[in-house]
Amino acid sequence: MTIDPAVIDPALLNPALLLLLGALAVPFLRGRWRGAWLTLLPLAAMALLWMLPDGVYGGFEVLGLAVQPLRVDSLALVFATAFLLAALIAAVYALHLDDRMQQIVIPVYAASAVGGALAGDLLTLFVCWELAGLSSVFLIWARRTERANRAGMRYLVAQVASGLLMLGGIVLHVQSGAGTGFGFIGADSAGGVLILLAAGIKCAFPFVHAWLQDTYPEATVVGTVVLSSFTTKFAVYVLARGFPGTGALVWVGVAMACFPIFYAVIENDLRRVLAYSMINQLGFMVAAVGVGGALGVNGAAAHAFADILFKGLLLMSMGAVLLRTGTVKGSELGGLYKSMPQTTVLCIIGAASISAFPLFSGFATKSIIMQAFAEEHRTAVWLLLLFASAGVFHHAGIKIPFFAFFAHDRGYRVKEAPLNMRLAMGIAAAGCIAIGVAPDLLYGLLPYDMDYTAYTVPHVVNQVQLLLFASLAFTLLMRTGLYPPELPSVNLDADVVYRRLLPRAWDAGVRTAAHVRTAFAKPLRQRADLALSTAARPLRGRGWLGVPWSTDVMVLWVALLLGLLLLLSLI
Repeated sequence: MTIDPAVIDPALLNPALLLLLGALAVPFLRGRWRGAWLTLLPLAAMALLWMLPDGVYGGFEVLGLAVQPLRVDSLALVFATAFLLAALIAAVYALHLDDRMQQIVIPVYAASAVGGALAGDLLTLFVCWELAGLSSVFLIWARRTERANRAGMRYLVAQVASGLLMLGGIVLHVQSGAGTGFGFIGADSAGGVLILLAAGIKCAFPFVHAWLQDTYPEATVVGTVVLSSFTTKFAVYVLARGFPGTGALVWVGVAMACFPIFYAVIENDLRRVLAYSMINQLGFMVAAVGVGGALGVNGAAAHAFADILFKGLLLMSMGAVLLRTGTVKGSELGGLYKSMPQTTVLCIIGAASISAFPLFSGFATKSIIMQAFAEEHRTAVWLLLLFASAGVFHHAGIKIPFFAFFAHDRGYRVKEAPLNMRLAMGIAAAGCIAIGVAPDLLYGLLPYDMDYTAYTVPHVVNQVQLLLFASLAFTLLMRTGLYPPELPSVNLDADVVYRRLLPRAWDAGVRTAAHVRTAFAKPLRQRADLALSTAARPLRGRGWLGVPWSTDVMVLWVALLLGLLLLLSLI
């Protein structure tokens, strides 16, 4: 069933607008009614989305600029569907909450991502871009700790910087005569470069990525799950829409896929491990956008969809552990499979999915990206991404479930996760398995038709071999004691610049200024006093201006001044 544009304007039925209006009702609902409302909102928005026919709706002009707030096509549809599915899972996961702020923010944040995916022009995109950054920071502040407050401010700085770059890029893009339409932008103009940099910040490009692993783990149990679903995937959508085939993105994506592995292996905070893992998976998507073509864009879109599910599942399982034990430090956990068996199984499903085990979602989506580079004969890139795939299995596929639920039993005997949390994890796990078992369900949503089959003998054999050798390497490292131990420490990444270097540089500058002031203040004061004394000498009692003058001298001075004035007037 679809909406007939001749009967009703589809622009009035924008799913993002439905979520925003629905959020206004949240403060007036309590208890189960609020939870039920938050669960029904994404379901209604998804039903509305799938009834909308392809096309552009609701166009109008503002100051001579064309605005198209609703565009439905295959690329927008797959991302908007993923965002609404994430909103549904988050709503179910948060049913036990009685926190009005978080429950208002979730649909608003989801609406910004959905609205951005359906935006047909850059102005609407910018509004959604800013709304996503400004609304999501409250999920960090909702934890109400000093660390969360500071992390939220750092997060806000990154989001505002991205927004300013986006605004500047849009202005330059429009001034160049390209118009406000949101289609292919490219990096050949100054405006395009600024928009690419704006997306790069939110997509956690190398050197501007530190905000992600710095701030996401400081959010609430629910907040971290929600944050993982929207901001970065919204940025991937912007790249897929505006910059497909941009060659530089291939190597940016490769760097993103590879470097977080080393940080994740030594990290003790398991939610921070998953934050690094998020950058790793984003690297696959960015590289796929860079290679372009049907396989590249389809691979990025499919992997973004799958990542929302399996990364959300892993973070939800760690959130349940945090809720029950009060910690997600690998050095403090272990043995939880005895008291949280269902959460353990669900976490393992997420780990198998992110590791691209056959019959799980990661295999069905990541293999598209690998095939895209294989067909382009990009051997070096293919090998580096293969290495990154093995690294994923180490830090997310093995480390997360092993250290949380099995290694060194710490004696925790806690309750299983709340029912609503397990239900949300179950929905995500079912999605991971469904995509892995029947990948055509997802392939049918992708923007381009492609002749591709994931389950071929070479694909399956190669992936199984990779996973077996990665498992063997992990086992040998653990048995020989070479695997980095779980230490209660904080690892600094690029955030060392604003955590250590900038504060130290500021302190050094203040100390230097104090020394300069001490060194030069006394001589300068002495010279100033001498100059003041010299200048004031004529005004003193015995100075030539201080003594009384005779009448004839005063008349002479007046005559001279009047003559000088007359001479100037003649000139």
